[in-house]
Amino acid sequence: MSTTTDTSPLAAPAAHPLEGRVAVVTGASSGIGAATARALAAGGARVALLARRRDRLDALAGELGEDVIAITADVQRDSDLAAAAEAVGARLGRPDLVVANAGVMIGQRFATQPAADQDRMVDVNVTGVLRTVRAFLPALREAAADGAAADLVTISSIGAHRRFPGYAVYCATKAAVTALAQGLRIELAAEGVRVTAVEPGLVESELGDHVTDPEAAAGLAHMKATVGPMRAEELADAIAYAVSRPAGVHLHHLVAIPTRQD
Repeated sequence: MSTTTDTSPLAAPAAHPLEGRVAVVTGASSGIGAATARALAAGGARVALLARRRDRLDALAGELGEDVIAITADVQRDSDLAAAAEAVGARLGRPDLVVANAGVMIGQRFATQPAADQDRMVDVNVTGVLRTVRAFLPALREAAADGAAADLVTISSIGAHRRFPGYAVYCATKAAVTALAQGLRIELAAEGVRVTAVEPGLVESELGDHVTDPEAAAGLAHMKATVGPMRAEELADAIAYAVSRPAGVHLHHLVAIPTRQD
């Protein structure tokens, strides 16, 4: 019996690999979300920016052009996300690429951390992702059923697998996000919906601005000084690469950390 191996060269990368796609990015007003929106727009996608801070969204939409829209939405509200899904469909077309990025990190040891801070992290980081998926998954499934590429990207953290003093609840929320992505990938793979869990290490963003506890803040500052964080644009470039692969190729688990972070 003989076999034949296809040795034909791959096609040259397209200048705009995401042209024709409609993307949604939550938490798009700053940091990883804003950088990802820029990367997706540069790749040719029409992009809906979702976040609470309308002034920042408007500024970013103005920067990126007429194929980018700003929608004020809080991932803690089902009604906001349902309205956003309707608005995206009406103004840009059916979304086929969703980046669930919105998140919050509040560092403090569990025994002294206010319950309100713990509850907020769970509601934004975990339930907020669930709300985002519920709002946009029907469109992703429809896109895949039509033979188009369909991507759901969740922004987790290496904290899903590693633990740091003062970040027990934050790490627990990110472990849940990674587990959700893995479970959804198994459930949706046969339909052609790609679910990618992105687990970044230290990234320069506003995420650390909510860390006011002296011990947790000192630990974060030490890590920044000794490791040096990635730029949000560097992580966004990796995300844009993952979702621009041919529909039959799935980079389902992406871990990106600064070279000096162990």
